[in-house]
Amino acid sequence: MAEAEKQPKVINKSGTLKMTDEVAATREQKDIGGRRMNRRNNRRDRNKADLAPKEFDEVTINIDRVSRTVAGGRRMRFKALVAIGNHKNKVGVGVAKGNDVTSAVQKATTRAKKNLITFNMDGETICHEVETKATGADVLMKPAAPGTGIIAGGVVRSIIGLTGIKNLISKSLGSTNKINIAYAVIEGLKQQVPRKDWNTTPAKKEKAPEAKKETK
Repeated sequence: MAEAEKQPKVINKSGTLKMTDEVAATREQKDIGGRRMNRRNNRRDRNKADLAPKEFDEVTINIDRVSRTVAGGRRMRFKALVAIGNHKNKVGVGVAKGNDVTSAVQKATTRAKKNLITFNMDGETICHEVETKATGADVLMKPAAPGTGIIAGGVVRSIIGLTGIKNLISKSLGSTNKINIAYAVIEGLKQQVPRKDWNTTPAKKEKAPEAKKETK
């Protein structure tokens, strides 16, 4: 009893006793069944997760409001076009609809992660010139010398900016539909062939040896 009285008591403003740090460290938190519960600092864990670097960056290229006529009238929804990339040689595009903008963007991001592609590069530009079509969109992309930068329109610039390509010349020749342009850019990156695999010389056909005529 004498030792307990000697220990200093910490009293809150409300007049209740407050445990010291030493006493609190010895206490165990238990659930209803009497089992020991591990104490976690969720706020600290959440801060660590926020500070961790993200592998992919994402860009919302376009958001459209779409409507559908049903029995009771029109139902309004949102359609989002999202691109993701790792600023190297991986990029993806996703399109999704949702009842609000946030859900549409989240769904589109998930689809973009599923549609990731890995393409070939030549330094900080593409390997060769390519022209691709997706429905009505027609996109022409050409490699450029160092220091040129990215010469491209809105959608192409947004997607190429998520890759490691620093020098590129591009031109959109067909439709202005942003979704089709995005798919055309992805198709053009897919078709990149590294220089070592180029086949510039046509294969020579080997002539079959002529049978010698026998002289009688």
